[in-house]
Formats: sequence, C-alpha cells, structure tokens
Amino acid sequence: MDPDLALFARVVDAGSMSAAARNMGMSAAMVSKRIARLEARLGVRLLTRTTRKLEPTTRGQRFYTDIVAILETLGAAEAWVTNRTASPSGPLRVTAPTSFGRLHLLPHVKPFLDRYPEVELFLDLSDGFTDILRDGFDLAIRITSRPTPGLVLHRLAENRRVLCAAQGYLAERGRPAQPAELVGHRFLAAEGQSPWRLTGPDGEFSVEVESHVRTNSSEAVRELAIAGVGIALRSLWDVSADLASGRLVRVLPDVTGSAEAGICAVHSRHGVPAGATALLDHLRETWTPAPPWEGEAGKL
Repeated sequence: MDPDLALFARVVDAGSMSAAARNMGMSAAMVSKRIARLEARLGVRLLTRTTRKLEPTTRGQRFYTDIVAILETLGAAEAWVTNRTASPSGPLRVTAPTSFGRLHLLPHVKPFLDRYPEVELFLDLSDGFTDILRDGFDLAIRITSRPTPGLVLHRLAENRRVLCAAQGYLAERGRPAQPAELVGHRFLAAEGQSPWRLTGPDGEFSVEVESHVRTNSSEAVRELAIAGVGIALRSLWDVSADLASGRLVRVLPDVTGSAEAGICAVHSRHGVPAGATALLDHLRETWTPAPPWEGEAGKL
C-alpha cells in the first residue's frame, strides 16, 4: 500500500500535520510535502483548514473511510498469516484518570508485566483531557459515553453512580427519605459536575449542585464526604470500599446517577501495538464477569 495513503489517514486522525508528524517521528514539513504530493497525484483536494484544525473535504472524508477500512483489513490479514505468536514487546504509552488509575489500574500492572515482561510501560495519570493522537498515546482509559472521531472505543465496564454520605453527616443533618428532601442539604461535587442527572422510581430528574466546598478534585470530594461535610454523587469504582466498610452509606438507595457513561478504552483506528491489545485483553479478563467494585457494596 502506498505509504502516503496511510500518512493521510494519520493526519486526519490527529487533526493536524504537526501532530501526525510528532506521532510518526517525522518533520511537519515532510508530512506537508507528502500530502501535497498525494493531492497532486490524485488531482483532488483532500484536506481543508478550519479555524481549529485540518479536516477532510467531502471527497477526502470518503477517501479516508475507504483507506481506514483497507488498513484494518491489511492488519487482520497480517495477523492471520503470521499468527503473531511473538509476545508483545516494546514501548506502550497509556493514559487514565488519576483516581481510577490509582485504584483500578496500578494493582494490575504487575500481573500484566509478569505476563509480558518485554513491554515497556509508560503510565500517565491525569484528570485533564488527553488527545492521544497528538500526544502519542497508544491507549486511553476514559469514563465516557461517546467515541471521539478517529478513535475506536471499547466499553469495558459500567459506571454506576450512587448518592452517599457519612453516617455522622446524616445524623446531624437528617437522612432524606425522598428526592424532594434533598433540598437544604450540603452537596459535594468537583467543578463541572453540576447538575446531577439522576434516575429514581418516578423516572429521571436533575439536581442543580452548588458544592459546599469548591474543588477541582474528585478525590477531594470523596474525602470530604467521608469526613462528613455533605452528600456526594460518586461512582461505585470510587467508593465501593468505603460503602463496604461503613465509612459511607447510601442516600436514597432507589436513586442512581445516569448510567450513560461507562469505563472505556480508546485507541487509534490503525497502528495499534500488540501491547495495547494485550492490555485490553488483560483488563477484560480482570473485570469479567463483573469488575471488583460491583461487589456487595454495589448491592447496598
């Protein structure tokens, strides 16, 4: 296959020639030259620059779709004919949210590396949005409901969320018996986490949240809830151990947060290293038939 075709697909995925160049270890000038050569050979303009990034033209989008399908078919054919018996090796760059990574990725790193000792893992834990194509990551763990254009999304587990608080807070401020009784309570949420979209016996409703303590940290919200500062809406992966121990208790057990988002892994449509596929399989095995946080605490 003409390497300029694969390069064009990488530019579309990355959203810019400079980002594609960084990912492929090339100069931006060389990428621009090769894309111009491809457009000249085809006699068609494939890319157009907007105020934010490069985007494919109408014909370029159709061309991109066809190229991605060809690349995926070639990859599958190569995997079949070689049987890929060699163990995954080499660099593997993974990014994940800070708290989720600390609680649910780090404990599984040693078994993964014991199984694949030739993998050179770089693990980035950050709560900011990471553009994996621009920043050169092979795999990202995200809590999301929709795929990012140019990326493949795998939903690995559900993300159930519950209202919870410390026993001391409820003893002091009262325990709500129905959603309407949430009014007047102290809420805890990180910036950007309002309103709460909830589902109860009577259907869906939302609660506007003004956090009693302003913070940009979800981990701080959990610790403040444990300390008795207020009621929080937390994912079970974050608070299942605290629910099991009694440090936190469910508030309005028949009410849950929106389950639209899930625990997902995303990667590029092509050029996925064997180590990324191996880590995906490892996490599926670990979280099947149900992840550890969906234990007894999830039934409370």
